[in-house]
Amino acid sequence: MIKKSFISVISHEEKEKNRGSVTFQILSLTNRIRKLSSHLELHRKDYLSQRGLRKILGKRQRMLSYLSKNNRIRYKELINQLDIRESKTR
Repeated sequence: MIKKSFISVISHEEKEKNRGSVTFQILSLTNRIRKLSSHLELHRKDYLSQRGLRKILGKRQRMLSYLSKNNRIRYKELINQLDIRESKTR
């Protein structure tokens, strides 16, 4: 099994202080998404993990849309920092 290290962008002091912030929640969801994606590369037929991944992706997408509506500058910084694509607007 290949384990990839996930480096946290936020320092330990900021973790203790800002656990409820939207940016921290998006960061933790992104780490969980990356871990599940690497798990699913090895276990392609793990359908329960696929379902969990879809739920986490939806939750992160809702939080990203909330952040883009309220603080567009922080949203752009976070997108670039985490190296994820910008969501399509409808």
